[in-house]
Amino acid sequence: MSKNKNPHVSETPATQLLRANKVAFTEHPYEYLEHGGAQHSAAVLGFDPFTVVKTLVMQDQDAKPLIVLMHGNRTVSTKNLARQIGAKSVEPCKPEVAQRHSGYTVGGTSPFGTRRQMPVYIESTILELPRIAINGGRRGYLVGIDPQVCVALLGATPVQCALAE
Repeated sequence: MSKNKNPHVSETPATQLLRANKVAFTEHPYEYLEHGGAQHSAAVLGFDPFTVVKTLVMQDQDAKPLIVLMHGNRTVSTKNLARQIGAKSVEPCKPEVAQRHSGYTVGGTSPFGTRRQMPVYIESTILELPRIAINGGRRGYLVGIDPQVCVALLGATPVQCALAE
């Protein structure tokens, strides 16, 4: 039996999708903190929070879900986002609704391998980074990837809707 190089990080729908598409990624498990968010994971892992990307499940005025990928130390201007995607309004989904759409526990949401196909929007400056850390489909688990993977695999549309926290 071959030894697994990464002990106790089991597959998630996100890592299965990345492996199936031959995407190179690094694994970064950390101790999850309730409501710690991207700032916490960045601090624990020694990453710049600007390179740690949050996966936010939001919805438009018709309750149609969408995903926004945002820098860990920025928030989403829902007004700017709505204007850019041609929606009347955009707001975060309630946690239980987000969970139903994504199939992931809030705090462990990855844009990869979601239960439901949703349009994905990515803050354009994320695509300028050489590498990002993004949730790997479980609380306390980030994967390091090239941000272009978000466009290639998810069809992510670049937007400008970041606000400094």
